[in-house]
Amino acid sequence: MSAAATAVPAAEERERAPLAPLSRLRLLTRNKLALTGAVAAAILVLIAVFAPLIAPYDPARPDFSAALHQPGWAHWLGTDDLGRDQLSRVVYGVRASLQIGLLAVALAFAAGVPLGLIAGYYGRFADSVVSRLTDTLLAFPFLVLAVGLATILGPSLLNATIAVGVSQIPAVIRITRAETLRLKHLDYVAAAVANGGGDGTVLFRHILPGALSALTVQATVGIPTAIIGEALLSFLGLGIQPPSASLGVMLSSAQAYIAAAPWMAIFPGLAIIAATLAFNLLGDGLRDILDPQGDSR
Repeated sequence: MSAAATAVPAAEERERAPLAPLSRLRLLTRNKLALTGAVAAAILVLIAVFAPLIAPYDPARPDFSAALHQPGWAHWLGTDDLGRDQLSRVVYGVRASLQIGLLAVALAFAAGVPLGLIAGYYGRFADSVVSRLTDTLLAFPFLVLAVGLATILGPSLLNATIAVGVSQIPAVIRITRAETLRLKHLDYVAAAVANGGGDGTVLFRHILPGALSALTVQATVGIPTAIIGEALLSFLGLGIQPPSASLGVMLSSAQAYIAAAPWMAIFPGLAIIAATLAFNLLGDGLRDILDPQGDSR
């Protein structure tokens, strides 16, 4: 009877296990702020993908006869000092910001995840070397490091992406290392080692999948950081160069016209706020869903 009694709950637990992801998805839908962030992030991605179809004008083409026009039917968000349509430039600016955000995070993960795995799994000398490298990069604030690297590399879209991506590597290394230290002592990893699994198999088939939850959250919150970094670099003339559209370039151009044409600064600023807020809210929601200890907190 005791065997049957234990078999029934075990069977019921196996039947309930597939429902866990659904319950976590319901948790996201009940979180209004996270759901709002997910919808807003999806809209921003669609704007970036379909920018050529959404923008009503060429964002780089000047029209001096329409310079500094207020928002109206012809130009919904007004025009800048060269007569360029602000709506078109904001659309393409969002596209550039998301492009740099995604590529910079991808670069940070491509370099940071392997280093974090090596440091956490092997320890000792490898951990010491990687930790010293991480501490060296963390000695500089994120924006200071990004500005310094962009200054050394030179102003361009590619160099801005590299500067922002390298600046995010320390955070990725620390999270990956912490997750590796936690996971490598679990039973299923020990069983894989006992069964003859090599280091590559253990790291990439057992430890890395277990760390994907924390890394996914880091990727989501890393995108708004990269967006702000790109805006700052472009504002300082170290990122995307005119006449290409960038939210930071638009803010830089608006300084001289802040009193006469405040819309030149308002709409790019609102776009930056919307993008960063959307991905931050989405990251908070994903943390609640993917963090295995989230329910207990």
